[in-house]
Amino acid sequence: MIEMNLENALNKHQIKPTSMRILVLKQLISSKSAMSLSDLEACFDRVDKTTLYRTLKTFEEKKLIHSIEDGTGSLKYAMCEENCNCEPQDQHIHFHCSVCEETFCFMKSKIPSTNIPSGFKVTSATMVYTGVCPNCES
Repeated sequence: MIEMNLENALNKHQIKPTSMRILVLKQLISSKSAMSLSDLEACFDRVDKTTLYRTLKTFEEKKLIHSIEDGTGSLKYAMCEENCNCEPQDQHIHFHCSVCEETFCFMKSKIPSTNIPSGFKVTSATMVYTGVCPNCES
């Protein structure tokens, strides 16, 4: 039953459902924080890193997931909200915990709009707070 919902999610974004894509999507959906390529690679017994990378790039191009540069030097990936076009006005704030190294999406906290001078075209925006998450604060 859940596999069919994952296939539907892929089809909705015009992504052909394959076994690897379904597994990666399932992992990203179940994760409480954004995941790097290495994080995802560690979730599977045997996986071709190139296939995994291509899967993530396809998901990102089709606006199923978004990537996050959280300052660690490793790109992280997380699910997009429903009807997200990954335009600057759709983007939200992220929080990177300096203790556990996890990056969290704050979906309800949008990046504030800024007056950009005439002639500049914004194609993406990033806002990352760094600190300690509630799990590490205890």
